[in-house]
This record gives sequence, C-alpha cells and structure tokens, in this order.
Amino acid sequence: MRANINDLLPLFLNDTPMMDVRAPVEFHKGAFPNSHNIPLLDDLQRQLIGTQYKEQGQEEAIKLGNELATEVIKAERLQAWQSFTQANPEGVLYCFRGGLRSKVSQEWLKDSGIDYPFIEGGYKAMRTFLLEQLQTSISTMPLVLVSGSTASGKTHFLHKLKRYVDLEGRANHRGSSFGAMYSPQPSQINFENAISIDLLKLRHQNSQPVFMEDEGRLIGQLALPHELLNAINTQYPRIILQTPMNERVDIAIKDYITDIYPYFQKAHGEQALEIFSEKILFNLSRIKKRLGGELHTSLHHQLAEALAAMAQGDISGFALPIGTLLQKYYDPMYDYQLKNSQGEILKQGSQEELLEWSLQYQVPKGR
Repeated sequence: MRANINDLLPLFLNDTPMMDVRAPVEFHKGAFPNSHNIPLLDDLQRQLIGTQYKEQGQEEAIKLGNELATEVIKAERLQAWQSFTQANPEGVLYCFRGGLRSKVSQEWLKDSGIDYPFIEGGYKAMRTFLLEQLQTSISTMPLVLVSGSTASGKTHFLHKLKRYVDLEGRANHRGSSFGAMYSPQPSQINFENAISIDLLKLRHQNSQPVFMEDEGRLIGQLALPHELLNAINTQYPRIILQTPMNERVDIAIKDYITDIYPYFQKAHGEQALEIFSEKILFNLSRIKKRLGGELHTSLHHQLAEALAAMAQGDISGFALPIGTLLQKYYDPMYDYQLKNSQGEILKQGSQEELLEWSLQYQVPKGR
C-alpha cells in the first residue's frame, strides 16, 4: 500500500495523474494539467452539505452526505474511480484540503479492494506550492526574453529551441487583438499553474538558459503573474528577432487567418465564413479608437473584401490591411514598449542568426 502523499515536487516533475474529487465548479475554477475531475459530490450536493456544515456542524454534514450518497450514486462514483485507478495505478487523488472528501473517496475505494493514496493538504497545498515555486523560478532562473515586432515569428522561433516556456501556448492565445483561438482560454489559475510547472521542470533539469517570449501584461484575457511581468520589464535580458515586413505579413496571415479558419469550418459548417468574418471585424473594432475613424473605416472595408474573397480560396487581399496594421498600429506600440524596457539587449538578428547564437550562449557568472 502506498502512503498518502506530502512530497509535492515529484508529482509535478513526473506528471503524475491526479484524480480530483472536488465538485465540478471547483475544478473549473482551478486545477492542474494532469488532473481529471471525477467528483465525489456534484455542485448541488456540495452546496447542500456545505450549508449543513456551516449551520449544523461536521457530524450533521456527514449524515446528510451519507443520505445523499444513494447506492446508485455510490456505484457510479466507484465505477468511475476504479476505471481511473486501473488506468493510472501510480496516480493519486485529492480534494480541496485533503480532508473529508479525500478520506471518504479513499475509504470507498479501499472497501472495493483498491488502495489509493491521497495528497495531504489537497488542492490548497499544491496551489500554494506552485505559487512559491513560481517565485523561486522567477528570481533564480537564467531567463532570456525573445523580443520582436508583432508577427516577426517569435513563437515559431521559440519552438526551435530546446529550453523554452511558451506563454502564449499556455494562454491558448496568439497575442494581439486578433490572437484569440478557436477554443477558450484556460482559467487564470490554470494558466499560472502551468507556467509554474513548466519553469519548475526546466529548473530541475539543468542551469542552462531558458527562453521566453517578451509579453505585455495581458495575453488575451489572462494576466501574467505580477512578479513575472515585473521581471520581464526590469530584469531579464533579451534578444530581438528581426524579420522583414513581407515575411511578417505572411506570418500574420498564416497565424491569424489560414491556420484558424479550418477550425471554424469544422465547428460551424456553412456558417463558418460569416462567423469568422464577424470575429475578425469585431477584433478590429476593439482598436478603433487607437486607429482613428478614417483608418479604421479603410481597414474594415479591406478586411471585409479579403474575407469575402477567401470563400473562393483567394487570400491575397489580406496582405494590404495586415501590412498597414503592422506598420501603423503594432510597430509604434512595440517601439514604445521596447524603449521603456530596462533589460540588456544581448543580440539582434534574423531567426537563423539568433538560433546559431542561442547554441553558444552561456549565462555570465554572477547573473
């Protein structure tokens, strides 16, 4: 029989499968990349028992829980838990604090012939651990920012490196006003947890540099952890990816149009173009104030025409409005941000030049 778990580090370094027995509402608010929600209580049951606990105490709450756990419900829970434990014999289970729900779930499994450990302290202990580890990573790791104008291919560059953290990937958003993906962003808590785990793994591999894209405060609707944002603005050195404008336009069309549209076709069928067009033009409207009325009107017309032509497989119409957006909106904003950044610039160059440089780069002693 495996003992209950209080050493949290191996759980995240080894991607240990976790069975989360909290209610769905708790799970959706925040969990971990390798966790699977198979709740002991559904949302309504949790609410009823929680109210009973506050008003009548633990003994009455347990009594109500036993009343709600009919034989049918108990059999359903056990079947789902047994399937998980059989598929993940080295996994663990947890609730919010490693308390009553963990113990009840473990006891039911034990009665069915399965010994399965739970995490001491539960979700709360793991969340606290990851927040503490994130602070340690931010303050001690040799992080290098990959900077560059919008659509210069920073994410594509990152994926060619061995050691990197993809913030936009974790946020499920490609940055900028047009970067929303076809699927929702994770919760803020899940975003922070994933970043912390990525850095934790890299920190425990070796002490070589780790690369990360230079980001602003928000990636879509998600905010960078405050300490990480502060380090990006004041602490970390950076390299600058320089990409010709014609290549940036091609990258933008691929990243924001042609790579995304097929998902809309799959999800919406004949309505895909209409829904996708509404999304693109709405995103343009969000920056109307900064563009100014005249430029916004011109870009709206050009994008609407380009979207209509896409129905016939013609994407050439996107080049002009996207090029204009890069030159007149995104580039001035990037230049301002770079001017106000305090980190040292280590190298500027093309993707090939920076890839070659990154293979040779060693963190200076004392940094």
